[in-house]
Amino acid sequence: MSGAIDLKNVVLLGAGKIGRMVAHFLATSGDYSLRVGDAAEGAAQRIASRLTGVDPRTVDFSDATSLDGILEGADIVISCAPFHCNPLIAERARELGLHYFDLTEDVAVTNKVEALADGAETAFVPQCGLAPGFITIIANDLIAPMTEVTDIQMRVGALPRYPSNRLKYNLTWSTEGLINEYLNPCEVLLDGEFRQVQPLENLEHLTIDGVEYEAFNTSGGLGSFAHSLQGRVRNVNYKSIRYPGHCDLIKFLVQDLQMRDQPDVLRDIFERCLPLTLHDQIVIVVSAVGVYQDRLTERTYANTIYHQEIDGENWSGIQVTTAAGVCALVDLLREGKIPARGFVRQEEIPFRAFIENRFGKYFA
Repeated sequence: MSGAIDLKNVVLLGAGKIGRMVAHFLATSGDYSLRVGDAAEGAAQRIASRLTGVDPRTVDFSDATSLDGILEGADIVISCAPFHCNPLIAERARELGLHYFDLTEDVAVTNKVEALADGAETAFVPQCGLAPGFITIIANDLIAPMTEVTDIQMRVGALPRYPSNRLKYNLTWSTEGLINEYLNPCEVLLDGEFRQVQPLENLEHLTIDGVEYEAFNTSGGLGSFAHSLQGRVRNVNYKSIRYPGHCDLIKFLVQDLQMRDQPDVLRDIFERCLPLTLHDQIVIVVSAVGVYQDRLTERTYANTIYHQEIDGENWSGIQVTTAAGVCALVDLLREGKIPARGFVRQEEIPFRAFIENRFGKYFA
C-alpha cells in the first residue's frame, strides 16, 4: 500500500442504470471532478442536467481516438460500459497513465485487463461491483481467521420485490451482463481442482428469512477468487439466486429454443418484454467452512439490501450496491488503502476499510 494520492479528475464511461448512480455518488461527494461519456446521444447530458459540475460527452467506446479525447488529463477512468468495450478502454488507460476500474463479470475481458496491467504504473481494478466484487471481499474476510478451509459457497440475487411475470424477474442492471451469466462456462474449485462447469446447472433450493428461492450456476461471479484460492480451499462455487421456476424457463429459452446461439435475439426479447423495476432487493449469502479456534466451524454472512431513497430519489438496490462498490474502491485508492499500481484483485481489498467507507456503508 502507499500513502494518500491526489486524485480528483474522474471519467465515467457509461450513463446507463449503474452509471447514473456512480455519477450521483461522485458528483455529490464534493471530492471529484466528473466527466461522463456515453455512446448514446443525450445520455450523458441527461445526467449533467441533474447534477452540478458534470461535463457530459458523447463518445464512441470502440474508437481509440474518441476515448483519448475524453480521457485526456484525467486521473481515473471508471467503465460502466458494456463488458466487451473494456479491453480497449483499459488499453487507452494504460497508454495515458490513468487508474482503471470496471464492473465486468466477463472472465475473458478480465484476463485481458490483467495482461494490460502487467508492469503498469497505475492501478487496474476490474470486477468492482457486487458479484464479482463485494461478495469476494466478504468471503475473504470470512476465511481470514480460519485454517484448513474446505468449502466456500457464494450466493447473490438481484430480485424484484414484487414479481409479476412467469420468470419472476425484472431488469435491474445490464441485459448483456445478465445474458453473459446465463450462457458462459462457470469457474469453480471442485475437490481442489480448478474446473469449468455449465451455467444453469446444479440447481438448489434455499429458504432465507422464510422466503423460498432457488440458486444455480452462473458465470463470472467468482472473479479471480477461485484462482487465488487454488491449493488452499477444496471447494469454491458461485450461484445466482432467483425465485423458484426461473431456471427452468431460462433453460427453455436457452436450450430448447437454442437461443444460446442467438444472444442478440435473447437480449431483444428481454429488453422488450421484461420491464425495469426500481423496487428490488439484493440477497447475499456467503458461507465458509473450516477450522476456526480449533473447531470445524461454518462462518456465514447473510444480508438483504433494498431499494432506497437517496437525496430525494428512489434508487434500485442493484444501482446502490454496484455503484457503492466501485466508488468505495476509488476512495480507497485515493486514501492509499489499496495498491496503486498493477492488477488489483477484489480479494486484496480489506473488508473493514471497505465497509467503513462512506460508499461502502450502503452494504452495512
